[in-house]
Amino acid sequence: MNLFEFCHGIIHWLVDLVNNVWYWLGDFLPWYFWEFFTAVGDFAASESHLTLMTILLETLIIIIVALINVLNFLWIFRKLSGRILDFYGPYYVGYRIGGWLQNLADGVKLFVKEIIVPAKADRLGYLLAPIIFVGSSLLILAVIPLSVDFGVATNASGEYVPAGAVFALAAFSIAPFAILLAGWSSNNKYTLIGGMRSAAQMMSYEIPLILSAASVFLLASSFNFVDIVDAQHDVWFCIPLFIGFVVFLVCLIAEVEIIPFDLPEAEAELVEGWTTEYGGMKFGLFYMTTAVRSYAGGALATALFLGGWQGPWFIPDEIWFLIKAYIVYTVFMWLTWSVPRIRIDQMLVFGWRRLLPLAVLNLVIAVAVKSWGWV
Repeated sequence: MNLFEFCHGIIHWLVDLVNNVWYWLGDFLPWYFWEFFTAVGDFAASESHLTLMTILLETLIIIIVALINVLNFLWIFRKLSGRILDFYGPYYVGYRIGGWLQNLADGVKLFVKEIIVPAKADRLGYLLAPIIFVGSSLLILAVIPLSVDFGVATNASGEYVPAGAVFALAAFSIAPFAILLAGWSSNNKYTLIGGMRSAAQMMSYEIPLILSAASVFLLASSFNFVDIVDAQHDVWFCIPLFIGFVVFLVCLIAEVEIIPFDLPEAEAELVEGWTTEYGGMKFGLFYMTTAVRSYAGGALATALFLGGWQGPWFIPDEIWFLIKAYIVYTVFMWLTWSVPRIRIDQMLVFGWRRLLPLAVLNLVIAVAVKSWGWV
């Protein structure tokens, strides 16, 4: 049973339950209420509407699972940071389980804080930036399946979005525009500089990222995540496309904007960068979404280069997929605390003069591998 069939069964059961309750209440309610609820029940019971509600429930389940993993990623970030920096800070909440609940406590603390909008800020842009940033990041998670049976399918046969990988990469590239909007609308010179840096960083690293992914699409002959993972049954794409895999990981770090590519924030230079004027839960959403994008980046690297859910038969596919995503994130954190932050001019030179030629070379290798039938 895949996720679609499971959710479709739940929706069908709920609709039948509600209809039976309304029919039972029809003996006690006035006739116009009974006719209204009967019409609503018939509307919900149509197959097209059942399918729509099923897809919505699938998406909700995927997002809930993703947010649980995001809490794990934040916990890993804090633990690894403490170990690498030799800091064993106190975790007062949930210390018996390693301080995992501290993330929830911090979220509640931010949730109850007052939200202050700067007097001279552009209110529309100031409010829209977090919505675009969070929404576009969650869209990525909606199209990345954890296995053949655990993803947002469009029908009972388990068919996923035909161009799901392209959609995920497109959604991944929306966030820098939200960052630029947040920096500009805050009406602060530090936030504006951070937003402009984000735009420059996107132009430097988006092209190598797309070219690295294009080599995977070429070998798999598909934009569908399931087809891409199935094409790696014999050999993971990170082996013939090792150069592209490294370029992809570096570009992901730049897209997520963590050290050494956190120039848009750069608290040593720009106070807190483009988030300087945000506080309370708005800042909390930005912080959480950074972990969401890290999780999405690890999932993308896993699906495109590391064989997805391909693994030992005795480990569930979903668990094997998450293990790989966690390993990718651990590599991100290792680089974060091992490599110093680079300057903005070094970042641009590195993107255009180093990563772009390597991405083109990787694409040439992919063409040769495809032509000679190695994969």
